[in-house]
Amino acid sequence: MSDHHDLTLLDGSDEEHGDAVDRASAWEQADGLALADRDPKDIRIAVFGTGYLGATHAVAMAELGFEVIGADTDKHKVDALAAGKVPFFEPGLDELLEKHLLTDRLRFTTDLAEAAAWADVHFVCVGTPQQKTSHAADLRFVEAATRGIAENVTKDALIVGKSTVPVGTAERLRGMIAARIPAGVHVELVWNPEFLREGKAVGDTLHPDRIVIGGASAPAEALLRQVYATPIAEGTPVVTTDLPTAELVKVSANAFLATKISFINAISAVCEAAGADVTVLADALGHDVRIGRQFLDAGLGFGGGCLPKDIRALMHRSTELGAHRAASLLQQVDEINMGQRERVLDLAIDACGGSVLNRRIGVLGAAFKPLTDDVRDSPALNVAAALHLRGAHVTVFDPEAGDTARASFPTLSYATSIDEAVEGTDVVLVLTEWDQFLVADAAHLAQLTISPRVIDARGKLDARTWRDAGWDFRGLGRAAA
Repeated sequence: MSDHHDLTLLDGSDEEHGDAVDRASAWEQADGLALADRDPKDIRIAVFGTGYLGATHAVAMAELGFEVIGADTDKHKVDALAAGKVPFFEPGLDELLEKHLLTDRLRFTTDLAEAAAWADVHFVCVGTPQQKTSHAADLRFVEAATRGIAENVTKDALIVGKSTVPVGTAERLRGMIAARIPAGVHVELVWNPEFLREGKAVGDTLHPDRIVIGGASAPAEALLRQVYATPIAEGTPVVTTDLPTAELVKVSANAFLATKISFINAISAVCEAAGADVTVLADALGHDVRIGRQFLDAGLGFGGGCLPKDIRALMHRSTELGAHRAASLLQQVDEINMGQRERVLDLAIDACGGSVLNRRIGVLGAAFKPLTDDVRDSPALNVAAALHLRGAHVTVFDPEAGDTARASFPTLSYATSIDEAVEGTDVVLVLTEWDQFLVADAAHLAQLTISPRVIDARGKLDARTWRDAGWDFRGLGRAAA
């Protein structure tokens, strides 16, 4: 069965789309459009979607001085944010949320029609998860949010897509919008991709390293430059381009980073076979300014809600477009990454003498990366669950992701401290590189174990320190003692 999915509208005919295209350029001819000439303080902003991206963006827009409304169909999420509680862990976001709820510049609602009618600039920040039966992105939420805005606007408006979508999506959404907006109202859709890193999302929103604006007319670009006036004044570069290029920037960035991770992980296997040390190799490579040191830590590989699904969506779309070499490259990147989980499992089994049945294993880390409680496609939890299925008694500790991990994998045991996770273990696995794991007292922890064996699956522990403390130390691509 083919996994190809047509990119036609969820509803509406081709004839309707043709009429829409004729109306889509109305923004630039609109005599009544004066948003770009307004005092920035009078610009109202709506953010559709209040997950990691949307909640952070809404709070950041309030911090930049705008009146903001965050809209979502999830009542529990909206109620939590309205009460000043961020429903996920993101450093610094709680404080800013509370600050701007008190200033009355920020509020949240489940009434999407109200938000659409009220705002001048509408940011679409909903999720684009991977489809259940395909590598393709699920665009239902983007389409529903965009359609809802178009059907409920009451004045000239700018819709700004921030969600990560397959190339070609924005042009199709323009037709959807133009077919649904009320007569006499002028609306433009542009694309302004996000580049947030979980754990650093607040800083990345307020002080971005670049701002990309795709497909904007002169008035639309001027309006967005007003919205981002503060970071632009700080020196953030602005890249203006067409819609397809803007859509490709985020997924291409993620694909490159994923490729870099998979490259060093592939090389780590060579290091193991040759008796070399991949951490020293990576340090040497990192001194080359053309390469850089970031994302060259060999280990368990990438996970989370972005990189895996983004490279698979790009792989799928590349195949649709006939760009088969790109699809083939991304397929290899994905396979290498997933293979790292098996390599860590093999290390754990070997450390336990060939079987983990009835062995006690301490797992340090559940989140897919430090500074977040996100366990979506977490390599750490995947390995922990696989060991559990092989009969091991697995105890997991993560400083922030314990609750989210327990909700996803309730059959695992969870500790409330490093000591509790390590006590009585046959082997300890460091699967998320939280700072507190890296600076833990190795000598103290060794005394808590049945047998002090540690597997550093992130390449961050100091091997000599742990070995001097009595640990049998193993790592991916690391030289044996």
